[in-house]
Amino acid sequence: MIKIIKKLLIGLLALGFVGAITLYAGLYSSLPQLTGTVYSGGVKQAVSLSRDSLGTAVITASNRNDAAYALGYAHGQDRFFQMDLLRRNAAGELAEIFGLAVIKLDERQRFHQFRQRAEMIVANMDVASKRLLQDYAAGVNDAQQAQHLRSFEYLLTQSKPEPWRSADSLLVIFSMYLDLQSGTIKRDLTLAHIERYFGADMLAFVNQNSRYQAAIDGSELATPEIAIPSLSLPTVAMAKVTPIAEPVEVGSNNWAVSGKVTQSGHGMLSDDMHLSFAVPIIWYRAQLNYQSATGEAVQVTGVSLPGAPAIVVGTNGHIAWGFTNAYIDTADWIALADDEATQVEKQQIKLPKGEREYALELSRFGPVRRIDDKAYALAWVAHQPYAVDMQLMQLETATDVSTGLEKAKHFGIPVQNLLIVDSQGDAAWQPTGAIPSRTALSDTAQHSDDYQAELWRQDETQIPRVHNPQSDRLWSANSRVMSASDHQRFGDGGYALGARAEQVRDNLLAHDSFDERLFFAMQFDNTAHFLTPWHEYLVSVLSSQPKVFSDDLQALAQWQQCACSDSVGYTLVRHFRDQMIDATFAPLEAGLNKQQLSLSAIKRNLETPMWQLLAKQPPQWLPQGYDSWAAFSLDAYRHSKQDLLAKYDSRNSGDLATLQWGKVNALKVQHPFSKQIPLLSHWLDMPEVAGFGDSYMPAVQRSSFGASQRFVVQPGREEQGIMAIPGGQSGHPLSDFYRAGFDEYGTHQPTPLLPGDSLATLEILPAAG
Repeated sequence: MIKIIKKLLIGLLALGFVGAITLYAGLYSSLPQLTGTVYSGGVKQAVSLSRDSLGTAVITASNRNDAAYALGYAHGQDRFFQMDLLRRNAAGELAEIFGLAVIKLDERQRFHQFRQRAEMIVANMDVASKRLLQDYAAGVNDAQQAQHLRSFEYLLTQSKPEPWRSADSLLVIFSMYLDLQSGTIKRDLTLAHIERYFGADMLAFVNQNSRYQAAIDGSELATPEIAIPSLSLPTVAMAKVTPIAEPVEVGSNNWAVSGKVTQSGHGMLSDDMHLSFAVPIIWYRAQLNYQSATGEAVQVTGVSLPGAPAIVVGTNGHIAWGFTNAYIDTADWIALADDEATQVEKQQIKLPKGEREYALELSRFGPVRRIDDKAYALAWVAHQPYAVDMQLMQLETATDVSTGLEKAKHFGIPVQNLLIVDSQGDAAWQPTGAIPSRTALSDTAQHSDDYQAELWRQDETQIPRVHNPQSDRLWSANSRVMSASDHQRFGDGGYALGARAEQVRDNLLAHDSFDERLFFAMQFDNTAHFLTPWHEYLVSVLSSQPKVFSDDLQALAQWQQCACSDSVGYTLVRHFRDQMIDATFAPLEAGLNKQQLSLSAIKRNLETPMWQLLAKQPPQWLPQGYDSWAAFSLDAYRHSKQDLLAKYDSRNSGDLATLQWGKVNALKVQHPFSKQIPLLSHWLDMPEVAGFGDSYMPAVQRSSFGASQRFVVQPGREEQGIMAIPGGQSGHPLSDFYRAGFDEYGTHQPTPLLPGDSLATLEILPAAG
């Protein structure tokens, strides 16, 4: 029997070995061709596509259309599955690959009809834009057709890649709308129902202007103390404390200075866009070299978004540009009258086997959502024909800030804070992207009579800007950038609290002269100015029982006032704040949850009313079972600490050292498949890195969220520029470029912006005939 078992084990091991070799060989054969020569009818003249040690795609072409083809070819080789997910996400077509597990997500996305909108926009595009998208798509599809074997994602899901179409590039931009502006939609709906269920006084209380304000012109919004509204005792008693999800501030930091405060006299830009992390990371390094329509040589270096033919953030030697999410008000909900006419459109959502019917209710204002006994229609700028286009590429040929600002007035992208600098020393800020011209804005549901149909159909042309400010410094960090008077016109779409922007501003004002290294270092500022009042409050709470909390008080004394990797005190303060807010506002959260709504959309706004409650200590707001706010605060800390130890103290030692912030907030950049199949984690994920930053400081970093790129440049001095990215170029695990650059990112090392020496070159030649 033992011999038989031994033979079986040897046989199984042999089969496993053979299977592993076969799998490896198959995956290896699916690597794209990076050297040699290929022939294509998609290019008019010869094009070269080179890669350096980071996998940066360096494209040299005779014209922009051939460059678009080559960029599509590179994206198709390295990132096609990622591109596929982006277009499917926007169109609500993920269930075709992943089945019923994502059907609810598909239904939420189908609500916006982005597939139909993208196809309509392409049909009405100018000839030049349409041809550019066609050439880009041809490059993507030719790269896919050249593959000997489908990528492993399609093998695992038993699905097949569909050809890339021009409309798919617009769907990729629509996917960014969903990431960048869905919070605006949720915010207005949440505020409308706070008013409906808890009254106008409660709405005013939770939606106060932040005391953290850092507009470029120094203007401030009024911050009068709002009366604390009543909260019925039965409501408080019945509320169960559930975590209010912290909204991810999808956006960025960027700042710039004019040449008056740089040694070179050139303007300088820093830009780090904050997004959720996955493998592969969203951005793709590229340099395009081509001849403009007027015959001038163009070289633009930066990052592209796989699925689109543009350089999103970058420099062309004359100007450099970067973005942060602007968070102005771009959406309104309209409360429909009972007799408002609507119609239902039925669609079929494809599944791996079969289909599922989806019914979408539509009105003259937009798609309809029903909550409780009311119907609401969504008017959103993303639903307008001017929402997406290819005009961003015009920055590639701009030679100075003034020209760039004019070109940027009508970009079809989610509205952004554009910071732009040039080699002559100019620097400017301007909101750019799709902005509706409507002037009747509302934080809550509008009456249908207030809907301005004609103005919704027009892209706003009168937009503010700041060019060469007196301070020679510009900044934005997702809070209000524009003046208080302009704010009245453009509204609040869910601005960040403003603490991060204040810290960025103060860092700029603390220096008289700047270079690339200083700008890069400023991106890692993790000083905890925002949490300092919470630290002081927690120390006062625990000091009532110094013997019981001696270890805790010691950790708080050594907290270093930063989101540092070895700080235990920071972890304790951070989670105590969350627990206090969750428990205090549990009655509101419970009421909203009944309608599938949440305070999450406005959680950042609760900072001001929370401190007001701590100052006034109204008894009626105390949760049941507490006779004082001191007792409530002490118990909130106990619960917070208990939850932390349960999650991170695997040995149940009770040792606070297990709560170092670097462990609690460790950076984990994972492949979507490894989250579902943990055995794949070692093979697919990036190495785990100790956390060092947080949300309310320039060094933004959460477990799977943060600076998706760190960009610093003076146009004309690109050789000193920096571009660090938390992941490699290729989505293929066996590629040399799969993790290239991640170690430098994780250890805060500056990676060069400009490509290095070429390691591989593919020549793409026009097909004969």
